[in-house]
Amino acid sequence: MSPILIKTIQFFLSLSLLIILHELGHFIPAKLFKTRVEKFYLFFDVKFSLFKKKIGETVYGIGWLPLGGYVKISGMIDESMDTEQMQEEPKPWEFRSKPAWQRLIIMLGGVTVNFVLAVIIYIGMAYSYGEQYIPMSSLRDGIWVTETKIGDKLGIQTGDKILEVDGKPIESVNGVIIELINGNTMTLERNGQRISQDIPVDFIATLVEDEDRVRFLRTRQPFVVEGVEKTLHNKDADFQKNDEFLSINGQEAIYYDQVESILQQNKGQEIAIRLQRDSEVKEVTAKVNSEGKLGLKLGGLTYEDCQERGYFELKTVKYSFLESIPAGIQKGVDILGGYIKQMKKIFNPETGAYKGVGGFGAIGGMFPDTWNWPAFWATTAFISIILAFMNILPIPALDGGHVMFLLYEMVSGRKPSDKFLEYAQMVGFFLLIGLLLFANGNDLYKWLFK
Repeated sequence: MSPILIKTIQFFLSLSLLIILHELGHFIPAKLFKTRVEKFYLFFDVKFSLFKKKIGETVYGIGWLPLGGYVKISGMIDESMDTEQMQEEPKPWEFRSKPAWQRLIIMLGGVTVNFVLAVIIYIGMAYSYGEQYIPMSSLRDGIWVTETKIGDKLGIQTGDKILEVDGKPIESVNGVIIELINGNTMTLERNGQRISQDIPVDFIATLVEDEDRVRFLRTRQPFVVEGVEKTLHNKDADFQKNDEFLSINGQEAIYYDQVESILQQNKGQEIAIRLQRDSEVKEVTAKVNSEGKLGLKLGGLTYEDCQERGYFELKTVKYSFLESIPAGIQKGVDILGGYIKQMKKIFNPETGAYKGVGGFGAIGGMFPDTWNWPAFWATTAFISIILAFMNILPIPALDGGHVMFLLYEMVSGRKPSDKFLEYAQMVGFFLLIGLLLFANGNDLYKWLFK
C-alpha cells in the first residue's frame, strides 16, 4: 500500500474519531439538561450530505467537507448562522433558555473530552508499551549534531551534553529538540565545563527553513562495517562484517562523525585503520577515494549493543495499571504545556515561528508512512490536545468565544444581545477562514518551493 495512502487513512480515521468525541462532549450535557439538539454531523454538510438519518429530534449525518463537525443546538447562534428561530420567543428546550452554568458546561464539554481522551490514550500507552529512552546524562561522548548550520546557530557542537533548558533538567535524548524549540536558555556540558547560553529568539525560523533537517541532534553512531563494496581501490583491504573502527592514522575515529571528518581530510590518500574485531584489535591499510569514501557498506549497532559497549544507557520503564494513570496524566499536562509555549512563540513575530504553521497537510504528515499503532495513538493524542487548546481560544465561532461571553454574563449579570452575538460569530468565522487559508497556504508553499 502506498505510504501516502497509509498516511491519509490514518489522518481521516484519527480526525473522525476526534470530531465525533468532541461533538459528543457538547451533545451529552445538552441532552442531560434537556436541550434540543437538531443536528449531529461528522464533517460539514454544505448544500448536501453524504449520509443522514433522523432519530428522535436529531438528524445524524456525514457531510462532504472534512473541515470539522458540529452539533446544532436549538436556540444558539453558531456556525450555521440560522437566526430565524432567534426571532421567536425562547422555548424551554432551547439553549438560550437554560441557566448560564448549564450553557457553560455544554460549551466546555468538547474541549474537556479532547483533553480527557488524550490522557486516556497516554495512560493506555504507558500501561501497554511502557517507556524506553536514552538518558542525556548517560551519553559517554555527548550528542551528534548532524546539521552543523543549525548547530552553529544554536551554539551546540558534536560532543556536547545538553543538561538543562530554562533551568529544567533534560532527562531524555528523545525529547531534547522540542525542549529547545520551546525554551529560552540552555546549559551545556562541553569538555567537562558547564556553559550557559541563550537560545536565539529566531531559532525556530532556522528549523522552518529546512524541515527535513529538523531532527539535527542524534546519538553518536559507532562506525561499524556491514559489508564491503567491491571497489577497485579497496578490493583487497581486510575488512569484515561487524568491524568497529577505533582510530585512523592515530586519531580517534570511533564514531561516524569522526571517521567522516578524517576521510574528507585524506581524499586520495592511503590511511592506517585500527579496528576492533571480536576480541582482537586489527590493523588495516586502505585508500580513500576522491570523494572521501572507503567503499564500505555501513551497518549499525542496536541500542542494546550500544548499551552493552558503554556508549549510553537504554532505560526502560514499565508501568502497572495504577502507575500508568498518574504517568498518563502527567504526559498530557506536559504536552499541553509544551504546546502553549509553542503558541506563545508563534504569536511573537521575532521568532519566525509563524512560518512553520501548517494546515491539514502538516497534520497528515505527522502520521507514519507505515502502519504503527503506538505512533498512531501518540499522534492522535497530540492532535486531540491541539484541538482542545485551539477550541478554547477566546475567538467568536469557537467554543472559547462562547465561553468568554458566558463568563461575562455570569460575572456582570448582563447577557450580550442576540444581534451582538450574531455579529461576533460572523467576525470569528471570517477570522477562522483567514487562519485556515494561511495555515494551508503555508503547506502549499512548502510543497511547491521547498
